[in-house]
Amino acid sequence: MPTEFRSGDALFVFDDSRTIVSWNRAAEELTGIPASEAVGKRCWEVVGGVDERGTLVCHPGCSGARLAGEGWPVRCQRLLVKTDSGTRRSVLVSTIAIRNGTEPLYIHLLRNGDEVAGDPPAARPAGREPRLTTRQLEVLSMIAEGMSARTIAGRLGIAEPTVRNHIRSILLELGCHSQLEALATARRWGLIV
Repeated sequence: MPTEFRSGDALFVFDDSRTIVSWNRAAEELTGIPASEAVGKRCWEVVGGVDERGTLVCHPGCSGARLAGEGWPVRCQRLLVKTDSGTRRSVLVSTIAIRNGTEPLYIHLLRNGDEVAGDPPAARPAGREPRLTTRQLEVLSMIAEGMSARTIAGRLGIAEPTVRNHIRSILLELGCHSQLEALATARRWGLIV
């Protein structure tokens, strides 16, 4: 595996355990974080990405990486990422899954953005608060941990189609079109962490 991926834009590569295996020079310049402080650490600890409302996006269950690894297209999204100076930088993040033999690798390509002073305020969405059942909240939390419908079914001792029905109901209740969007919305409402 190459130790450096070259790109005019900042990028970093991590493995299935979310451990950074490559952090290019452009990522160093964008964040001020040297590769020596990023490689070998968990990506969410280094990047600490939040959306523009301050909702945590980077976490151990990275839905973007999980979905990309399963072959789903993941839309580019705007995140505020950490810098070495304690500020945040607004970036557009594209997620790409590749295979290195049998092991998946994930690339986050960061398109340069502006520096942002301080953390954005966490804001709850407008409208009525969603009402999810206890089981739906349980399924949503497992999705946030990066579990597939099959794994959730095994954990809960229910059929996989039942899990998929719960996911559909969650998407409808939250007014979302994807699991990734549902996780972000649920975090804004404080339904999951």
